[in-house]
Amino acid sequence: MLPNRMNLSKTTEDQLKLLKQRTGISPNVSSRIAFFRSIESNFRFTTDMTKKLDGSLVLDKVTWLGETQLITELVLKQTYPNLDDKEVMAAWAAHVEDGIASLRNHKNLLNFSSNLRLY
Repeated sequence: MLPNRMNLSKTTEDQLKLLKQRTGISPNVSSRIAFFRSIESNFRFTTDMTKKLDGSLVLDKVTWLGETQLITELVLKQTYPNLDDKEVMAAWAAHVEDGIASLRNHKNLLNFSSNLRLY
């Protein structure tokens, strides 16, 4: 489903790195949070939204997704059953970009954690 090596857009990557500087949360962990926040907000990717994934932080799927790998891929497959593997990666990247928008301005870990809602 998702390729073994994945990356994001440069803009999203920069936002994840800035968030790491402020909160100490690594980009792979914050991207997981951003992805699921985006899914929960009902954001939906369309193929005309595809952006160039030109970030320099190219990590393997296991590093990006960690223990959420299976559920992330299942959510993507259920949400986008007709997309090919490359388009699914673009959808994942779009969801991370959408989700990071609500997280990127936090100044510290306390501020960040207080913004996360438990369901």
